[in-house]
Amino acid sequence: MKNARVPDATAGMVAELLDVLDLERIEENLFRGQNTADAEFRLFGGQVIAQALVAASRTVDDDRPPHSLHAYFIRPGAVDVPVVYQVERDRDGRSFSTRRVVAIQNGRAIFDMAVSFQVQEDGYEHQFDMPDVPPPEDLMPEQEWRESFAAEVPVAYRENLLRERSIDFRRVDPAIPGREGPEPRQNIWFRVQCEVPPDPALHRCLLAYASDMTLLSTCQRPHNIAWHTGNVQIASLDHALWFHAPFRADEWLLYVQDSPRASGGRGLNRGSIYSREGVLVASAAQEGLIRPRS
Repeated sequence: MKNARVPDATAGMVAELLDVLDLERIEENLFRGQNTADAEFRLFGGQVIAQALVAASRTVDDDRPPHSLHAYFIRPGAVDVPVVYQVERDRDGRSFSTRRVVAIQNGRAIFDMAVSFQVQEDGYEHQFDMPDVPPPEDLMPEQEWRESFAAEVPVAYRENLLRERSIDFRRVDPAIPGREGPEPRQNIWFRVQCEVPPDPALHRCLLAYASDMTLLSTCQRPHNIAWHTGNVQIASLDHALWFHAPFRADEWLLYVQDSPRASGGRGLNRGSIYSREGVLVASAAQEGLIRPRS
């Protein structure tokens, strides 16, 4: 994939991500997904969400895009084993279709998700306005932000911290992990690093992939949690996503995130995703484990 916007190596990472999202059909309602080469410690939840959405979408007519998904992470996924996705066709009505997807590794379910699809309709409309924030071009590149605290991260994690990624982030209110401060809020611009084919289904799956990359960190900010210290257990427990309007994942999107509550070793996180023109295109919610360790 050639693209003047990024170096060839970064474009290659995006091309690899697109390959990972192109699932192999094993049998009717049964698909197999590979893992990205840069997965090191455990399977990234956003990849499983995106692949499960691909699997579900391939069992529904193109005139019914997904409008919502609700998922649970059941077990940690292994990075060296492909993931098998089994789709159940629960219902096809006149307006809505419902699918259930189970992700399986080594004969055990690691993830399940329900997805609802709807024929496109006109209806009432309203939305919250996008907050007034600086444009992404005025903000620190993600790589520069990571380099600013890399020396504090154990060597075992440093290479993974500094590697190039297929998603570009620009943080409106950057803070060093472990030094965030009291406010459980953050605003982050993001986009796929280079231009990708215009298929709307692909862009929805790419947004689903990216939506899991920063959301859980929102509830960590008031508690000065640094993931690399080993004194806290952090994991995504569930993930929900709603699609409201068309968008392109290779154009800048603003992820407005807050965490209204943390308790019982869990933190709740919410996100609103806006196009650069101020259209609310998607919403997300996630509860995560943030369990203190002695």
